[in-house]
Amino acid sequence: MTKLNDSITFKRGLTLKNRVVMAPMTTKMSFYDGVVTTDELNYYGLRSGEVGAVITAAANVQADGKGWEGELAVSEDKHIPGLTKLANTIQQNGTKAILQLFHAGRMTDSSVLRGTQPISASAVAAERPNAETPCEITESEILALIENFKAATKRAIKAGFDGVELHGANTYIIQQFFSPHSNRRNDAWGGTLEKRYHFIEVLVDEVISVVEESGVKDFIIGYRFSPEEFEKPGISIEDTLFLVDQLAQKELDYLHISLSDYKRKSIDENHQEHTMLEMVYQAIDHRVPLIGVGEVHSKADAETVLASADLVAIGRAILIDPHWTDKILNDQEDLIKQTISSYDQKDLYLQNGVMEFLNIMMPDRLI
Repeated sequence: MTKLNDSITFKRGLTLKNRVVMAPMTTKMSFYDGVVTTDELNYYGLRSGEVGAVITAAANVQADGKGWEGELAVSEDKHIPGLTKLANTIQQNGTKAILQLFHAGRMTDSSVLRGTQPISASAVAAERPNAETPCEITESEILALIENFKAATKRAIKAGFDGVELHGANTYIIQQFFSPHSNRRNDAWGGTLEKRYHFIEVLVDEVISVVEESGVKDFIIGYRFSPEEFEKPGISIEDTLFLVDQLAQKELDYLHISLSDYKRKSIDENHQEHTMLEMVYQAIDHRVPLIGVGEVHSKADAETVLASADLVAIGRAILIDPHWTDKILNDQEDLIKQTISSYDQKDLYLQNGVMEFLNIMMPDRLI
């Protein structure tokens, strides 16, 4: 049985000292132009050193991909110095630094983009209050977007990160190409399930080629995905099982499922025997490591996840107690901090988007 303190070595040679990963979480701490701030460095620095790896908050790869104010960016060379500081800050005591790459697509608005209309696979608004109808992205713009993901990967390499994660989850643009709700195209980039997967396939292949051609050593590539959508039509668990089967055949180093609770089952009444984490793990069949996540607060939670995954991502628990990993690995679970007072926020570097996130997801932990 896999243990939390077991190391793991990926296809490209990178080794993590344990199976605990800090999950990517929105911070809203960057400058208006996406440059890293001191607050951001302090936030990540406090939570590094014990976990095997830290996956950063989403970093946009081009200007119209910005999803919110205070968002990290990797869209220009000017971001490299700050990203280098971020990578160095995370890489203490052997923790590895992974930069998450994304584009918000239709999950932004023209106010954030300073008057520019959002783009997506098709001109279909998201099912959320006050959602703007995006422009349908053109073929040339699709190719340019892929080039910008590649350029962002090159910047991550130059900045000294240990890997990148393609953010294909949480309804952002990569997922928007795969979703039948947001992708109503009738060309090579949409229509059938296979054509909705086409953007992902090209993007993954191109990013892999960047890493392989760069000659960088021990630099990994991960892919994050959401298993279902509630929209009708939307991504089904069957669609996702197709997706992970395809991705498991690629030269990716890991897949990362996005779940609010690792115990969640599908909304499909025909798939109630197993959790979605279990279903995905079975479909991957050990071809590529899987990161599990969602409501992991105790050692028992983490060990349960590792029964159906190869690594476990910790989110809210590590926000509240940055030393969660050390206490869990040293059998000091009774010492883990469970709540946050207003006095803790400054010392824990919890502000802006982090506190918004905690207020929504764990109001009972705020005192």
